[in-house]
Amino acid sequence: MKHIINILLGLSACFLAYAIVDSVMTPINFEKSRDARQPEVVAKLIDIRTAELEYKAQNGKFTDNFDTLFTFLRTGKKKEVLKEGSLSDAQLEAGLTEAKAVKIIQSGDQKEIEKNGLQNFKRDTIYSDLIPALYGEKYNQNTIEQMKFVPYSEKQDVFSIKVNNDYTTVKGNIPFPLFEACAPFEAYLSDLDHQELINLKDKEKQLDHYPGLRVGNADEPNNFAGNWE
Repeated sequence: MKHIINILLGLSACFLAYAIVDSVMTPINFEKSRDARQPEVVAKLIDIRTAELEYKAQNGKFTDNFDTLFTFLRTGKKKEVLKEGSLSDAQLEAGLTEAKAVKIIQSGDQKEIEKNGLQNFKRDTIYSDLIPALYGEKYNQNTIEQMKFVPYSEKQDVFSIKVNNDYTTVKGNIPFPLFEACAPFEAYLSDLDHQELINLKDKEKQLDHYPGLRVGNADEPNNFAGNWE
């Protein structure tokens, strides 16, 4: 009987030690996994922001439709001005501006070009395919749609996009389109410890923070910043 009691006490001690270690390591492991995953989620949010800002620059508004955004990226062009040479202080003081200089160069009048000292001044406009212009080799025509999927999502969750193209500033009633893209904690942490996930969400809500990662804000201007920045 004494031998059985000793075995039970030993097992109880082992279980208690395991419970203590587990209670300490669970939040630590949760934080490690969260910290390891966050950069990949952030990277895609930045990619979405890049696409949205370019879409707005060319269309005057944002879009909350990924299909529309991907069609734009596949078919659109990026306007770039190649610059060679710059105007000197003397040229600027003489009333020469970039616009005037470009007009003189485009006229092809060599005498006028030489008169204004613009022999080495060039401004050429080129149009490049949007995807490589914005992302280099990170995406191509076939992989661009991977941008919409949240990394580590068990259900291939898609980032949510919200736009407010009718927002107006308080001063001057000037239209100022806004957008936000976000991924809640559940989208990329759902396979981790459930209680730790609940604790994290509660903590962020108590601080009046978005419970996840978000770039931009559809309710008020924030310079399209991410909540990790």
